[in-house]
Amino acid sequence: MYDKKIVEVFLKKQLQLFPEVVAEDEQEAVEFLEDVCATVCKNKKEVIEYLEDAMDITGMSEEEILSSEEVFEIGDGRYLIVEG
Repeated sequence: MYDKKIVEVFLKKQLQLFPEVVAEDEQEAVEFLEDVCATVCKNKKEVIEYLEDAMDITGMSEEEILSSEEVFEIGDGRYLIVEG
């Protein structure tokens, strides 16, 4: 479910959501993402739809939503959502 690109981005950017490192390597990252049921969205629209159900984003702009600490931009159009 979590391909190499997603895992690499999470490892690199995990401190945007957590105060300390939660995964040291790819295996730990995959296990962590599975444990917290992190979600991969294929585009911005899916991120917004997912977060509308998961949290209150009323009044937030698309830019604010996509720059939330829970949202990790993968760089290929996809996004990873990790609820901390």
